[in-house]
Amino acid sequence: MWLLKKAANPCILPSSFPHTSTPNTPMLTPLTPTPSRQAPSAQHGTTRHHDKRFFRIPAKLKGQTPSPPRADWSEMVCAWIGGFVGIAAVAFLHFRVLDTVGLQLITGSFGSSAVLLFGAIKSPLAQPRNLLGGHLLSALVGVVCYQLVGDIPWLASSLAVATAIVLMQITKTLHPPGGATALIAVIGGDSVHQLGFLFVLAPVTIGAVVMLAVALVVNNIPRNRQYPTFWW
Repeated sequence: MWLLKKAANPCILPSSFPHTSTPNTPMLTPLTPTPSRQAPSAQHGTTRHHDKRFFRIPAKLKGQTPSPPRADWSEMVCAWIGGFVGIAAVAFLHFRVLDTVGLQLITGSFGSSAVLLFGAIKSPLAQPRNLLGGHLLSALVGVVCYQLVGDIPWLASSLAVATAIVLMQITKTLHPPGGATALIAVIGGDSVHQLGFLFVLAPVTIGAVVMLAVALVVNNIPRNRQYPTFWW
């Protein structure tokens, strides 16, 4: 009967029809909002990042390669002769010549320079550019730091060494004993402090030139040794 009423009155709305369901008509169910997962806070994420970075440190301490082979006996003999002659030349000039007029030509950092000049002649850190430039720039930095903040010894020491490292890196004159030279300019005592900027010339620069001259001779006497690898 309701079909006949629909045909007779086409304006009847579908809402007035009786509710029927067919197998092909899906039943709509109301949507319920799902709880949203809150994003972790920035502080929590940063903490986890720092934790991961911290736990990477033990893995890095394992090293990557085995230690290099030991030098042969001929290399050891040449290194001993070079170290002996190099330091002897500087010390002789210091105690027999300059010390009598109140000047110096020897400083503690020359000992580590001798290790590089005669024990690791192929190292870029042992080449003439690094030897001379590293000592000269580091001595200059040390003297300046002492004169600026010498009344705060711990600050002057750390500032001198850190600045010397970066300056040597910028100028491509990285020489590890240069760090000791900068430190000696700060903590060397009255005998060093009284020299002022003269410390840059003697003992540092002149002493480095003397050691370089010895290295150029001693390191090139054996057939299997050649020094330097580069000059500039």
